[in-house]
Amino acid sequence: MNGTKVGIEELSINAIRTLTIDAVEKAAMGHPGMPMGAAPMAYALWTRHLKHNPVNPAWADRDRFVLSAGHGSMLLYSLLHLSGYGVSLDDIKEFRQWGSRTPGHPEYGHTVGVEATTGPLGQGVAMAVGMAMAEAHQASVYNKPNFPVVDHFTYAICGDGDLMEGISSEAASLAGHLKLGKLVVLYDSNDISLDGDLNMSFSENVKMRFESYGWQYLRVEEQNNVDAIAAAIAEGKADLNRPTLIEIKTTIGFGSPNKAGKGGHGGTHGSPLGKEELLLTKQALGWPLEPDFYVPAEVYTHFAQHQQAGAQTEAAWEQLWIGYQAAYPELAKQFELSNKGELPADWNADVPRYTPESGAISTRTASGKVINVLAKRVPHLVGGSADLASSNFTMISDAAAFSAGDYSGRNFWFGVREFAMGAALNGMLLHGGLRAFGGTFLVFSDYLRGAIRLSALMKVPVAYVFTHDSIAVGEDGPTHQPIEQIPSLRMIPDLTLFRPADANETAAAWEFALQAKEGPFVFALSRQNLPVLPGTDTLAFDHIHQGAYVLSDVEAGEAPVVQLIATGSEVSLALDVKKLLVQDGIGARVISMPSRELFEAQPEDVRNAIVLPNVGKNVVIEMAYPAGWEELTGSEGFVVGIRKFGASAKADRVIREYGFTAEAIVQQIKQKYFQ
Repeated sequence: MNGTKVGIEELSINAIRTLTIDAVEKAAMGHPGMPMGAAPMAYALWTRHLKHNPVNPAWADRDRFVLSAGHGSMLLYSLLHLSGYGVSLDDIKEFRQWGSRTPGHPEYGHTVGVEATTGPLGQGVAMAVGMAMAEAHQASVYNKPNFPVVDHFTYAICGDGDLMEGISSEAASLAGHLKLGKLVVLYDSNDISLDGDLNMSFSENVKMRFESYGWQYLRVEEQNNVDAIAAAIAEGKADLNRPTLIEIKTTIGFGSPNKAGKGGHGGTHGSPLGKEELLLTKQALGWPLEPDFYVPAEVYTHFAQHQQAGAQTEAAWEQLWIGYQAAYPELAKQFELSNKGELPADWNADVPRYTPESGAISTRTASGKVINVLAKRVPHLVGGSADLASSNFTMISDAAAFSAGDYSGRNFWFGVREFAMGAALNGMLLHGGLRAFGGTFLVFSDYLRGAIRLSALMKVPVAYVFTHDSIAVGEDGPTHQPIEQIPSLRMIPDLTLFRPADANETAAAWEFALQAKEGPFVFALSRQNLPVLPGTDTLAFDHIHQGAYVLSDVEAGEAPVVQLIATGSEVSLALDVKKLLVQDGIGARVISMPSRELFEAQPEDVRNAIVLPNVGKNVVIEMAYPAGWEELTGSEGFVVGIRKFGASAKADRVIREYGFTAEAIVQQIKQKYFQ
């Protein structure tokens, strides 16, 4: 490569490298090595292939880019700065500082141009798979002859650590099975991990591994050969029947005379170069030693030309879109509505309401019914399960399966890949245009906890349908009976957990979740049938936004002595407890609390109207570990919960042995308060 073009490319790549080392040095922490080695591949992608318009980061048909190796965040921030996304040089100088737009790892919704929050390794690859699934689905639904309105690629840059994480195996297996040809992953293969040389823990044949998944595998030996990298990306894009992994051999910390290629604490993975080595590195790269954060004017001009090209590409798409609107007005309206995250008129018109005469119904069954009536009116509602759809009731009955042969299908078969499912759901929501749900048993939420946490951190409204919510699972025994899962999920900030008491609370919870712009939501649902409780056909729908309501109060003129607060299947049990207390002359009110998070978010006066503050005898009833209820019970109250694992037996026997009968709970109340 010779001439002016080579010069500007080298300048641009070295600008990315030196912005990185200056930012990390100023912050006195960070990960300079990965951006220094991966700068050429990122440059090749962003300037030769990535379809984007920094002026409109939300353009629906832009390519998606995920930096799965999120510790190399300065690579992305440098690209965003140079490309014109509004990340200023001052932002770069504030890397990792309080309130800055350049935090230690990329955060979706915090920095314009960041498509996904990354850092927990492997999840970026899996979210990219979800984005590619969303693109494939939308393209199949909306594209018409001469109108490819959905036609973009999903790219990711990953490292050795990403590929060691199990989730990358789950996600890659799924992507290959689905033949997601518009997914291209660039693999920064530098043979170094945080502790040192990669060969201490990783020696598999990545080529054979990914080819066995059904991927196209390509390799570039020379990390600085931009033409070779760009050609490999083009070759990857040309194969629309297979996702592509491009392994690019790199040197971590490229340019550093004394630290390049080294791992451990003496290397560049997670430590600043140090002032002396920083100057030596700039000298080796032919870069001015002063000032810090220097970017040549011609580099800005070079990237401005790419920005202009991106604007022209979007303008051409806009003309295509105008023609599409004229030719397919109804589909165009549906596309716009779904990409805005909005719902059609009368979207909930068919949501059922039940009365006690309807008969007992499990909340998983009720959820399945609601999903199906909503799906008829909300065409962008999609979802599936980790091989448990027949138990979670997450199948949309009149829709096809999403498959390599039919991407228009709305039922996603994730297989026994819980973690990849959660991350893929995140990717779908981040992509836009879909409302997605995924299911498994509540006890297996542990397998996808990392993805749930990122859902909450990004505030994407994924709906997690977790069934078999208690020891009432019965014979399956302690491995399948959740104990600690409900309280631990409640501890995740910005997550809303619903544990509905009956079919009406289930339907109301789904209505609430589907309208929400932010999430995520967890539905903890029963396998066993539950009675439809009196009054919930109005109370649940009127009060679900408050998270709790008084289901059964004392008689007029009486004052409650005991307040029974319950969730899920235990609400009907609380009603039985109340009956026995009333027979003994003890006034009690029953409060159903389908969502403690929503209740705790209410103003104090609302909370005090539901859980009366002048009543100290507050008894919480929940078949889970009794954590997190202290503020509600107060010093005088207590929780009827479970502090040990479950047991294998008939459900009614397990429930009885664990003390969840009206008689046993009344006895506890009397022993504590009325001796």
